[in-house]
Amino acid sequence: MQDERNASQIIRKDARNCFVESLSDAFANGRAHFAFATYDMNKPTGQRQTNNIHIYISVPELLELCRKLSCGELRYIMQQKKQTGDPKPIQEWLGGTSAEKLRQYGKARPDGKSLSRVCKLLAGQKTDFLLVADSGPGEKDAKGLIVPKFGNKPENHVAVSMTFESLSELLLMTKTHYESWLTAWYLSQTHSGQPQNQKTANASNPPKQAAPTFQPNQGTPEYSGMRMF
Repeated sequence: MQDERNASQIIRKDARNCFVESLSDAFANGRAHFAFATYDMNKPTGQRQTNNIHIYISVPELLELCRKLSCGELRYIMQQKKQTGDPKPIQEWLGGTSAEKLRQYGKARPDGKSLSRVCKLLAGQKTDFLLVADSGPGEKDAKGLIVPKFGNKPENHVAVSMTFESLSELLLMTKTHYESWLTAWYLSQTHSGQPQNQKTANASNPPKQAAPTFQPNQGTPEYSGMRMF
């Protein structure tokens, strides 16, 4: 996997014929980017990817999940769901791209629907957790949220089994990298490297800086659909 995506890769966690990787390329939009994929090693190079789903989670939601993980609340919830056989997700994220935006990007679906992307964190049966991503047709509701309309038959499906330790590594490494990125952004605002007199002269017309913007989860940035193999 020697391609341009590795420049923004934070960490990757593999399971059987699938993986999830955390990327730093959406931090400026206030989001953590998780790319899910399944693959078939028996296929030729460049054709091994069989499913590909991009999930964007808002940074506040990520930090709250990390809080639950660090204080032991997430482990407790997982254990309770295992003991009671509760199949409901520990947490679920809905996102996607509206039909209007798909047309603007030249990627309209044949059925004319929106693209729905769903990510679920579940208590696993044979392992601690399952981190599942699905995508398929969806519709935009009155609040602008893309609601899935694929039932139990998504067009793309990736389920990554994870131990408590591997999920911790995925989340906490992402959190650490975001905090480092945010620190660097703040430093760039206070230490621009310009001479003091030049700063004073330009004080009335400061240069524009790209700031992190925290947006609701349903407005996920569009992904490029780059191949992972």
